Amino acid sequence: MSETDLALRAGLPPHLRVLADRYTRDGWRAHSNFDSMTRYWLSRHAMFRTLTDRLLTDAEAFLDGERDVRQYRSRLASDGGTLIQELHMHHGVEDHHYFPQLIRKAPEVAAAFDILDADHHALDAQLAALTEAANAALRTASGDTVGPIHAVLTKTARFLHRHLSDEEEIVVPIILEHGGQDLA
Repeated sequence: MSETDLALRAGLPPHLRVLADRYTRDGWRAHSNFDSMTRYWLSRHAMFRTLTDRLLTDAEAFLDGERDVRQYRSRLASDGGTLIQELHMHHGVEDHHYFPQLIRKAPEVAAAFDILDADHHALDAQLAALTEAANAALRTASGDTVGPIHAVLTKTARFLHRHLSDEEEIVVPIILEHGGQDLA
């Protein structure tokens, strides 16, 4: 068990909160280095949270008999496909473009990016499980297939929400401290 394991942690380890403690979430938007790129990046995170929560709510509504099969399948295909595709693309851009630049800006928290990289791998496994469960539910939406997707979504939502919050508390403070104009 590790304090950095996505499945177990409740937040960033104290030694990696140096900038997060200096730049608390409630002051981000008022900071002069909070720019349109940061705003856009945070809006993508908000979209991932919304899609995950909506997929969970839809699965619960279907299991409770409040959604018909056609309605459930349609939303699952649309929202599930968007979530999976957009998360893979988002993480690829972060891993290969933004994170290396941010590490150069703030080497004192470079270890935080190792955590985020491990998170991305853990989330890849969750997204694979979600894809498999969603495909089964799309073939035959029933309690036997939607129950498992609900279980996968519950774990995925927990992982994703923790990851997004921690990632924001790493990345945004670096941008506030060092500027982000050269990240585009």
